Amino acid sequence: MNWFLRIAAYLFHPLLMPLLGGVVYYTITPRYIEPELIQANLLAIAIITVFIPIITFFLLKNLGVIESIHLENVKERKVPLMVQSVLLLLIIKVVFNVYDSPEMYYFFVGILFSSITALMLVLLKFKVSLHQIGIAGVTMFLIALSVHFKVNVLLGLSVFFIINGWVASSRLHTESHTLAELIIGFFVGMLPQLILLNFWL
Repeated sequence: MNWFLRIAAYLFHPLLMPLLGGVVYYTITPRYIEPELIQANLLAIAIITVFIPIITFFLLKNLGVIESIHLENVKERKVPLMVQSVLLLLIIKVVFNVYDSPEMYYFFVGILFSSITALMLVLLKFKVSLHQIGIAGVTMFLIALSVHFKVNVLLGLSVFFIINGWVASSRLHTESHTLAELIIGFFVGMLPQLILLNFWL
């Protein structure tokens, strides 16, 4: 049971959630999109939100800014969240266009707002759960896509709600977060996606 709970923190790491959102979108959307464009966009998301942050992590670790990838100390989160916010702005400006792909554009705007909120909470010395923010944001995005495209994804939603609980249980089991940090993380991830529905749904 211990390994089962711990593995959730790695499978659903916050860095992987933007890429998961992209995969969810391209799987559900009924619009025809050239396979080459899908591959290019997913590759861009992977490079900007996964590979660059990993390289930045090793750089920050060598500089002594952070100690581990888990960012257990609330002070360690400040610089990584700033870097993530800049990278999300890059995706919004370069990769996705509000006219050609409003769903993905506002998905990343929502992630940006969640990251900025998490950064503000760090400045208030509150360690919100980034794992819960990530999976909650993707879950809300999936709900929005199912309504937008009128697609039945009840099975997928059931799986995502189970994953939300799995991630929360994992973070509690490892004593990485308190229940309050997880609950606030859930709403920090979900609410920006919910509020931004007014612009594209």
